[in-house]
Amino acid sequence: MSDDRGYKMKVLIIDIDSTIPNLALKKIEKYHLDLGDEVVWNLPLYRHLADKVYVSCIFTKNKNKCFDYEDDPKCLIGGSGYDYCNLPEEIESVKPHINLGFTTRGCIRKCKFCIVPQKEGRIRVVGDLLDLWDRKTKDVVLLDNNILALPNHFKQICKQARENKIRLDFNQGLDHRLLNQDIVNELKTISHQTFHFAWDNMSDYGTVVLAINLLFKNNINRSTWLVLVGFNTTFEQDLYRVNYLKSQNQNAYLMRYNGKTTKQLTALSRWVNNRAWFQASTWEDFLNRNYKDSIV
Repeated sequence: MSDDRGYKMKVLIIDIDSTIPNLALKKIEKYHLDLGDEVVWNLPLYRHLADKVYVSCIFTKNKNKCFDYEDDPKCLIGGSGYDYCNLPEEIESVKPHINLGFTTRGCIRKCKFCIVPQKEGRIRVVGDLLDLWDRKTKDVVLLDNNILALPNHFKQICKQARENKIRLDFNQGLDHRLLNQDIVNELKTISHQTFHFAWDNMSDYGTVVLAINLLFKNNINRSTWLVLVGFNTTFEQDLYRVNYLKSQNQNAYLMRYNGKTTKQLTALSRWVNNRAWFQASTWEDFLNRNYKDSIV
């Protein structure tokens, strides 16, 4: 950070494992660049020259990759795979306009498999679409965890998308339990990527049926359903859920809790997560073609 003598900090940013642009690190980058600091990404050899080092770890399986930075006082380590520390307010409030981010934080649900309630707390508005958009591209990815829980805000986001001809990707999915005709009317008016919903629990069967029927009624005929496995369901329940979605001409995508792996789940993931295989073949056909030994 610049001081009264005009000194510019040398800043190193280490992104351990992000699979999409890391919003927190992008905020950090913009904050320091706006101060005139020098920012270098993912170059550990630069560490001995840096005045400040930021390290982000998203997945707990990679936490050990942070250990080398823990004893260095100039290193700040964070991310959901390491701990739940928040950015300083002056950095959190930065808007990097990278066409990706949050307009709300938090969630009304308290799902036992999800860290959002612990990490983000109660749901609240933190911005709008124009805070994320770079005014050039026509695609914006929203990371909101449950935007439908704030229906008036959701309508405002859809209005901004229509006015600016922005195509939305509700990347974290929409809560199918909150769908109603009013919400679906908004969905029909916006340019969008495939709508994503989640079927986490077998007990949600009834609300999934209602949601798909409502979408069908409004000519939203195929969506992608994220199906949580390896948490509190049996393999038979997992297979039932994906087969039901297939019968309704929906896409499915298996989400393995904490990366849980069994031979059955590995095979099921191979089938379900390849849309061409999933839509064109049955589970039995897939097994007969790809597995000589029985796995069920």
